[in-house]
Amino acid sequence: MDFKQAAKDILANVGGAKNIGNMTHCATRLRLNLIDRSLADDKKVEAIPGVLNVVYKAGQYQILIGTEVPKLYAEFEKAVNVERGDVPVELTEDQKSAAKGSIVSRMFSAISAIFAPLLPALAGSGILRGLLILAVQVGVIKNDSGTYTILYAASMSVFYFLPILLAFTSAKRFGASPYLSALIGSALLYPDFINLMGKTGNGTMTDFFGIPAVLMNYSSTVVPIILAIWAYSYLYKWLDAKVPESLKLVVVPLVSLLIMVPLTIIVIGPLGVYSGEAIATFVNWLIGRSSILAGIVVGGGWSVLVSMGIHWAINPIMINNIANNGFDYICPWTFACNFAVIGMTIGVWLKARDTKLRSFALTGLVTIGLSAIIEPTLFGLLVKNRKLWLAQIIGGAVGGAYLGLTKVVTNAFVFGSVTTFPAFIQKNGSNFLNAIIGLAISLVVAAVLAYIFTNREEKLA
Repeated sequence: MDFKQAAKDILANVGGAKNIGNMTHCATRLRLNLIDRSLADDKKVEAIPGVLNVVYKAGQYQILIGTEVPKLYAEFEKAVNVERGDVPVELTEDQKSAAKGSIVSRMFSAISAIFAPLLPALAGSGILRGLLILAVQVGVIKNDSGTYTILYAASMSVFYFLPILLAFTSAKRFGASPYLSALIGSALLYPDFINLMGKTGNGTMTDFFGIPAVLMNYSSTVVPIILAIWAYSYLYKWLDAKVPESLKLVVVPLVSLLIMVPLTIIVIGPLGVYSGEAIATFVNWLIGRSSILAGIVVGGGWSVLVSMGIHWAINPIMINNIANNGFDYICPWTFACNFAVIGMTIGVWLKARDTKLRSFALTGLVTIGLSAIIEPTLFGLLVKNRKLWLAQIIGGAVGGAYLGLTKVVTNAFVFGSVTTFPAFIQKNGSNFLNAIIGLAISLVVAAVLAYIFTNREEKLA
């Protein structure tokens, strides 16, 4: 069956894109809500190769295709979008080849595409988290109340379940089943699986049919699930090509879950564990050699770690420092990164003319200022525009160097925002003053560089 041609023919014979109110599919049927039922020509639709039958029930125009309907639906959706002008016409092979660019460009393009659908959820959750923190600090909400717990769940669920959401969007990018991919992500967060770690936490060992496996908590992680779905896309395409249509409904999901969940836990997931441990070891080594150099590296590189989802590996070091010493040097450098991101948004807001870009930058400023959540701005702007990312990295590195030079510390493990400034209060009053100076340096340097690097006609791509 030629799915692309069939999709075009169906669209032409049901009244075109302007007649489609809604569209979806089930296991075997393409289901359309038509604005004007009379515009559909049932006989012509039934005559299209691959169409088995046409029925109209419960207000839906149902076209029976069989188990291959997801492939037809994908092409039908493209045809509708092209006719409506929502997406450009499909590129030729030569155009696709020219557009691919370098491996680095393709990698950043993939990351951008994977995170783009999640930006509203990340931004909204970040602002809600910031408002909740503010409400607790001014005494409007108590952090042991039911109200706090409900709002905390609302603001943080997007981060806890990030592997599931990323599995879905990664599948869209790499060409795998989004729903099976989401199941793979869900397995990593299943309570019984997490309980296997007991009190030991990341690094606990178990086995799968005698094969040793390193366990870790995958909530809020990024790299393991993206790598897993990228690998799964090859398996899915192979299964889709080899398994007979009559068996796909059962065999494809069965084999997908049976192979990919253990493979992710045994092989792909530990990459996050060991890369995180390597980063933590490197940071400790830097601190032992030079606090200024460590401030430059962490302050400048923190956003890179966040983009890969392995920044959480550093958190235990900070928590341990607070527990044993009552203070920590690393946490202020993460503040430097966040305030450099804030500075970058200010520079963009001041220079750009595009209202969408300015609005997005302003939203990022508020989100980070209140809640310290940089992911929406990171994936929505910095990953797409490496000049702006460079501005942020330089700002964070310069501010981090000052914080390292003056040995600024925090008295608690917190995330860098305006609302968490009290963490800098020490008996030594100069600690707070130097913290403010260092963060101001990060903000100003990043703002100036972002202003220089931003074109006035820059748009939110």
